[in-house]
Amino acid sequence: MKDLLKKLAETFGPAGNEAQIRDVIREKVKGFVDEVETDAMGNLIAIRKGHGPRVMVAAHMDEIGVIVTHIDEKGFLRFSNIGGVSPFVLLGQKVIFANGTVGSCGMENLSEMKDLKLNKMFIDIGATDRDSASKKVSIGDIGGLYGEAHFIGDKVIAKSLDNRSGCAVLIKTLENLAERDIHNQIYAVFTVQEEVGLRGAKIAAYRVNPDIGFAVDVTRTGDTPESPAMAVKLGGGPTIKVKDSVVLTHPLVRQFMIDIAEKKDIPYQLEVLERGGTDTGPIHLTREGVPSGAISIPARYIHTPSEMADLNDIENAVKFLVAILESELGDRGTGYLTH
Repeated sequence: MKDLLKKLAETFGPAGNEAQIRDVIREKVKGFVDEVETDAMGNLIAIRKGHGPRVMVAAHMDEIGVIVTHIDEKGFLRFSNIGGVSPFVLLGQKVIFANGTVGSCGMENLSEMKDLKLNKMFIDIGATDRDSASKKVSIGDIGGLYGEAHFIGDKVIAKSLDNRSGCAVLIKTLENLAERDIHNQIYAVFTVQEEVGLRGAKIAAYRVNPDIGFAVDVTRTGDTPESPAMAVKLGGGPTIKVKDSVVLTHPLVRQFMIDIAEKKDIPYQLEVLERGGTDTGPIHLTREGVPSGAISIPARYIHTPSEMADLNDIENAVKFLVAILESELGDRGTGYLTH
């Protein structure tokens, strides 16, 4: 798991530029499934054939980033955000572009730090003028945060654990199921552009037309000093989503997941996320509606270069998802909520 997390977290893949991370994931999953497809949006769909309900499990592979909007005469790059990027988090950090160009994020001279906005910042790629900068980076190029993954005991610290940790869970789940005889049809979808509006999952869910769906993503915690109150902590187990900004999990889906976790003696937490959403949102609104749930991995410092998660939570999320996908869903597909 450590090697997989390190590879996934360190690979480039901001929203709209997922080609590199998609290639890595394709190589990781192709031996565990019957088919691997890429749709028109760039979603990677790994299919495990079966005769039962169609189960879609989504983990977004994109990450937050920046986009170049202007190159000044001295070669400094002005930029905007791709997804939820804080100027206070970016200041002094390194970013990398698809071609390997690395830059440092700086700011104009401000009298008050509270006035810091993205439009008061720039990226320094070491260029001496506009022409030399333009040989490395163009207007519209997208960059991502740059940094290595580190492991401290049971904890992992890395950029883009949102949501490369979820991708790792999905890959390991497919590996665990590869030699098992299961009834359900599994569509494991590594989605694009989640960070800019849950876009990839919407397209993929329409194509897959699942009977039931699940997303695997990260969620916030309430276990740091003076953090907003939230009943989620690192090391407490993966969470079963109750609510976020884009979904209210149906009580029967939630209870189904609780029953599975308790039957398999998998530690879990219940998650009420007051702000933010996951791919569960567009999945459950597809076509006539899809019963959907979500497994979340508790993470601290989300959308920073130093996100933190607990390896035990990630491993237990794999066990949890394996148990769900092995279940005889039967009429827990399209019509089970009416029973």
